[in-house]
Amino acid sequence: MQTRAIVSFSGGQDSTTCLFWALKNFDYVETVGFDYGQRNRIELQCRREILEKIPIEFPHLAKHLASDLVIDAHTFGQVALSALTSDQKEITAQGDRGLPTSFVPARNLMFMTYVAARAYLSQIHTIITGVGQADYSGYPDCRRDTMDAMQKALSLGMDWDIEILTPLMFKTKAQTWELAQEIGGEKLVDFLVKNTHTCYEGDHEHFHEWGYGCGKCPACLLRQKGFEEFLAKKNEH
Repeated sequence: MQTRAIVSFSGGQDSTTCLFWALKNFDYVETVGFDYGQRNRIELQCRREILEKIPIEFPHLAKHLASDLVIDAHTFGQVALSALTSDQKEITAQGDRGLPTSFVPARNLMFMTYVAARAYLSQIHTIITGVGQADYSGYPDCRRDTMDAMQKALSLGMDWDIEILTPLMFKTKAQTWELAQEIGGEKLVDFLVKNTHTCYEGDHEHFHEWGYGCGKCPACLLRQKGFEEFLAKKNEH
């Protein structure tokens, strides 16, 4: 029996790692992305290029790759204003309510709702997303409790069993790099470094050993820290 899944895929390190995890573990994998007016919209270009490169660089996994859909969610970005959807706010680790200014209210809830509707139409029961609460940025919609609540609400609301898998939920960024190495070796780690985008500022010009980015925003600092810890552990062996 064919196993089927749908991945919420942004073009960032976490969602790309989850995409490769899905391609390794499922026979049929669809992808869904979102254009919600994000400040780091270079990730939309990165996600397209990643999907184009997978058949060339990882043909054994590409056979499981199915359709892709990018959803225009600009109206959501206009409502859920944050430093990630407006250049009028500075990106900082903590805002007025104790959350990062990059927090987009209910973003992952919106993502899961759209992806679930797509899953329903494609007769898919499994959604995969790269959210996590170990090394996460303080976003409440990245927690497993939130995903459990969404899973129940979506299953009830559509009368269609939905399972939301979160392979990175309890992994640090260093462990996320380790997972990539387990899936595809050094080749996949190098692919993620060169092709994924994480920087909140949308800087895809400055290249570091851990990838492209400004090197200063919270997303870059977290990615850098994780990569350095990953290398340090690898060099111990």
